[in-house]
This record gives sequence, C-alpha cells and structure tokens, in this order.
Amino acid sequence: MRRPVLLTFALSLLAAGSAAAVEPALGAGERLTYRVGWGLFFAAGEIQIKAQPAPADDGRLRLQVTTTTATRGLARALFTFDAQADALFDVHTGRIESEKESSKSTSRQTDTSVTFDYEKSVINYVNAIDPAKSATLPLPAGDPLDLIMSLVQTRAWNLKPGEQHDALVLFDNEFYDLTIHALNYEELHTRLGIFQTLVLEPRMEKTPPKGMFARGSGVRVWISQDERRLPVKFQVQFKFGFGVATLSRYDPPATPAAAAPVPDAKNPGP
Repeated sequence: MRRPVLLTFALSLLAAGSAAAVEPALGAGERLTYRVGWGLFFAAGEIQIKAQPAPADDGRLRLQVTTTTATRGLARALFTFDAQADALFDVHTGRIESEKESSKSTSRQTDTSVTFDYEKSVINYVNAIDPAKSATLPLPAGDPLDLIMSLVQTRAWNLKPGEQHDALVLFDNEFYDLTIHALNYEELHTRLGIFQTLVLEPRMEKTPPKGMFARGSGVRVWISQDERRLPVKFQVQFKFGFGVATLSRYDPPATPAAAAPVPDAKNPGP
C-alpha cells in the first residue's frame, strides 16, 4: 500500500505553480495533526505534518516538512502500519529539493528517496528495497509536490467555487497532471469548532487516469475560510467506503504574527 492511499490516507501531491517566489505551504514551527477514520474504525490512525528550519551549509534557507502516519488502536492490531516522509524545501523559491520516504507494514516495507535537479530537468529516484527500480527520470514542466502537500498548498490559492488550479503530483516515481476544482462552501463541525470551508477535489482530466484515479477513487479536502486557511479535513473515496482525516490539533508557525489560536467558535462565512 502506497502512502497516498489509506490507511496512510492516499497522501502525496505537490502543487504546480510559478518557479519564483512561491511560498512553502507551511511555516517554520507549524504542525497539523489529523485523526484518521476508516469505516467502523473511528480512530484508525494518525497523520502529523510538521515544518521546521533545516540547517544549510550553503547559507540558503530551507524548510524540512516531516509527515508521519501510523495506525492506532484496534486498527493497528489488525493492520500495523508506520510511515515517515521528510521533504526539503527551498524557502526562497518554494520548490522541493528532495524527499525521503519509508514505511513498514505487516506485509511490506518501502524505502525510497527522490532528488530534484531543476537545471537538468530530471529527478534521481532511488529505491533502497528494490534497487532495480532506481532510475534518473525526466522532470515535467512545473513544480511537483506530493499529494498531501499539494492539498495543503491550496490554502494559499484563495479559490472560489467554480474555479480550478492545475497541479503536478509525484506518486512514488510517477508524475500525475491533476486539476484541482473548487466545488462549494460547506459548514464543517469538528473537535476544534465549526468552520466555514471550501471543498476542493483533484481530478485527472488532462491525461488518461491512472493509479487510484483509474480505480475510481476520489479525494476531497476542506479548507477553512478564516485567516488560517486550514486544511480541516481530507477524504478519500474507495470502491467500498471512505477514509477520512480530520484536523484534531493545530500548532501555528513559531512567529509572533502567526500566533493566533485556532478558532473554537463559529467562523464568519466567506
């Protein structure tokens, strides 16, 4: 099971955009924690995304975004799964420079890394478990991300219902051209309060569907319409049922201007 598909919750995508002056989706010190539910398992797992400054020898500012995923409770007794992804971003350009992912389940283990060479328009993909799959691959035009980071990046787009935005997404060692559609506004009740949100849905329309999209799976994200633009909820539709990740804790960036608490009362509508 790949990280972009539950229980890890089908996560992996980075938004395409301008190569210059693109801000990273998260600020240093920011952390998003999600409770994952699947079918009858209300608390099947947890996803945590956190950002922190990364040391640099060349003086360039970088941000490290770490995503951890793990099954919890009864679901873990039935299916043990742990995964971690570490992505390194150039703070000035917003581009991802490298990503390393590893996972371990009851029946499978993965260990891969990707390094991006934008000057040569290639990626260097290394599969430590199956070295025969390692390769240097062409990098399509655009600035790729993994799925979850692309969905988090939507918080900066300020889309309105009926609008759309293209995204270049990297799943393992394959690129997907997605179009993210803004569907409608929806009021969402969570542990952290009531949010007015915008519902977004990535679709594979420009090229023949493949992977989870060819299998009929669908992904949606709910972005709060307050000043935080929080990705409050993710949903993955499968042939049988849904997997849902709901924001259960939020830690703002470690800057005075971003230290406002998460709203715990009904937010004003858009």
